[in-house]
Amino acid sequence: MSASPLPFFTLARDPLGRLVCTDAAGVAHVGALPVRAFPLTAPGEGLSLVSAEGRELVWIDRLADLPAETRALIEAELAVREFVPEIQRIVSVSTFATPSLWEVETDRGPTTLALKAEEDIRRLPGARGSLLITSGHGTVFRVRDLFALDRHSRRLIERFL
Repeated sequence: MSASPLPFFTLARDPLGRLVCTDAAGVAHVGALPVRAFPLTAPGEGLSLVSAEGRELVWIDRLADLPAETRALIEAELAVREFVPEIQRIVSVSTFATPSLWEVETDRGPTTLALKAEEDIRRLPGARGSLLITSGHGTVFRVRDLFALDRHSRRLIERFL
């Protein structure tokens, strides 16, 4: 028995740039949004396309199984929605008590983040040395591997852990 070919839907952009998901029944859903089930631990697995009203339209087991054009549309939409700069270096912290201001270098350039409380730094379970830091402005920053940071950065961040 052969598996049914993917996808059971088509995806395109309308003239306003919104995603349009046409389901297996031929119904076009304008304003579809991709949502990852496990954005940090399994970003390429378990993804849903939901309607503008929040109803699930399509479940995708693995993003890699989709045709390149469809995958590119989804990845572009996710990149806009999932803004999580990665901290590559901590330049300085204003104080070792909270609240404090951190000068950091990220994969998106240098910035300053405000750490309101030590609880705003969370270790990711199952990911050795991976941290999420939520700034006082609500932006989430990621440290992919604490142990890969330079010695100065590790010493600064370890004061808060």
